[in-house]
Amino acid sequence: MQTTMETTPRTITVAVTGASGSVFAREMLRALEADERVQTVNFVVSENALRVIAEELGFSGRNDLAANLLGKTSIKVKTQNNNDIGANIASGSYPTDAMVVIPCSMGTLAKIANGIASQLIERAADVCLKEKKPLVLCVRETPLNKIHLRNMSLAADAGATIYPLIPTFYNHPESFDQVAREFVNRVLKHIGLPQDDAYVWKG
Repeated sequence: MQTTMETTPRTITVAVTGASGSVFAREMLRALEADERVQTVNFVVSENALRVIAEELGFSGRNDLAANLLGKTSIKVKTQNNNDIGANIASGSYPTDAMVVIPCSMGTLAKIANGIASQLIERAADVCLKEKKPLVLCVRETPLNKIHLRNMSLAADAGATIYPLIPTFYNHPESFDQVAREFVNRVLKHIGLPQDDAYVWKG
């Protein structure tokens, strides 16, 4: 568990969209749940993500999804409905410190890059961009066509960080969970939440 406390608790939005890589979303939730610097995690899952999670992790439905991913109930993780465009994270007045979309589908990327905020995930991302808060898009697709590349460039120009879902292997992971956790560690360091168990290359 992270032991260093910051003076101001962090509020993080985690969005999961319909691309493969549910284990990365699970490890992100677990890391934030264990981090004492984080007070609130607003958790949003798209309809397509629910199908992917069911296929990859065996959890079906929206009810109790966060608890299933964490392996316990949590008072820190607040599940938001992707259809609720009036949720707290849809407003710039709500104090979100950062947002991570993990994994980020090409469809979600396209909407964010082009300002199409018809559902909560895209609206919350749009708010982060306009308020100049960190927005990390863990994109997941291969190969990439020119539309994907253009949308990544548009999102990056608007202020998002394009953080492809590419794992590391120089740390010799022994399981898929370790692969996912180390990727999550790097993303969290990027938004100012370095983790005690992160692998550090020493040369």
